[in-house]
Amino acid sequence: MLPVNPPIKPMLAKAIPAIPEAGGLSFEPKWDGFRCIVFRDGDEVFLGSRNERPLTRYFPELIEPLRGCLPDKVVVDGEIIVVLDDHLAFDALQQRIHPADSRVEMLSVATPAQFVAFDLLALGDDDLMGRSFAERRSSLESISPAFEYPVHLVDTTRDTATAAGWYKRFEGAGLDGLIAKPLDGVYAPNKRAQFKIKHTRTADVVVAGYRIHKDGEGVGSLVVGIHDDDGRLQHMGVAASFAAGFRRELLQLLAPHILKDPTKHPWSEWMDVTSHRQEVMPGTPHRWSGAGGNQSWTPLDCRLVVEVKYESTLNGRFRGTTRFVRWRPDREPATCRLDQLEVPIPVAISEVLGSTA
Repeated sequence: MLPVNPPIKPMLAKAIPAIPEAGGLSFEPKWDGFRCIVFRDGDEVFLGSRNERPLTRYFPELIEPLRGCLPDKVVVDGEIIVVLDDHLAFDALQQRIHPADSRVEMLSVATPAQFVAFDLLALGDDDLMGRSFAERRSSLESISPAFEYPVHLVDTTRDTATAAGWYKRFEGAGLDGLIAKPLDGVYAPNKRAQFKIKHTRTADVVVAGYRIHKDGEGVGSLVVGIHDDDGRLQHMGVAASFAAGFRRELLQLLAPHILKDPTKHPWSEWMDVTSHRQEVMPGTPHRWSGAGGNQSWTPLDCRLVVEVKYESTLNGRFRGTTRFVRWRPDREPATCRLDQLEVPIPVAISEVLGSTA
């Protein structure tokens, strides 16, 4: 019997705008993957997710490597990632969650996962959650010499200059930013007891449509786009997280811009869902939408421009939460182009993970 058993919700991080200058913190890269707590008790290995649901069946290729390099009784917090062409591939990772066993098995070979360890909750019969991160990190390092691909130990630093370098350079490998952990902090499940510093940028985008909020009151999200080099409006995702009052206000502001003839919309060919089942398009269900919920959207005349705050892009779309900043009546929609987006310098994930990647 382990001293710490599932289900456990992992410790979370609070967003802060910049790298803290104060001491007493340990910095490490922030991964773009699936949070996972690994429980090993003898031959049994269990992979727990952030929402306390098991991940074990989706990543069968990790079980034997974890069993082979972890102590007999241990609980390790970390991240499951997929690497393609020496770069983090979150889209490929998302595809790993599939109900069919045959597809799970096929993808475990085609896009095998790796595990990055960054905290230790239990070792042997000792519950380490009440100990400081400095102690937990030391214990994690003591077992890490046995780690072999595809299991890795995350690198850490207490030097803010080194952390700043990682923050800038590692984005080119697909990483999210930095995590800062108080050295004297205990492990607090489901509490924002550590910090995250993520990349934040702004862009001017065309408002191409909207979706009604799930409660039926006002606008839940704006469907937005940016023109490519050929002048075509590319779907970039949605801008959301509006206050309740602003959701209702948006519904009134957008009413005059609703297209009476949807065939005039730049994305009119996407509105026939049955003819584009293999594409991700605005307003249609995808794997992470679930079977329920209304995914329909209302097309607009594409004459409005807004400034949005975003973190990064992935495969031509905004990645993560994109937030409304302000209206831009001074901008013409045609001037909202892809060349305004900052593109990080590519970096190999092996530089982040080390020679075992």
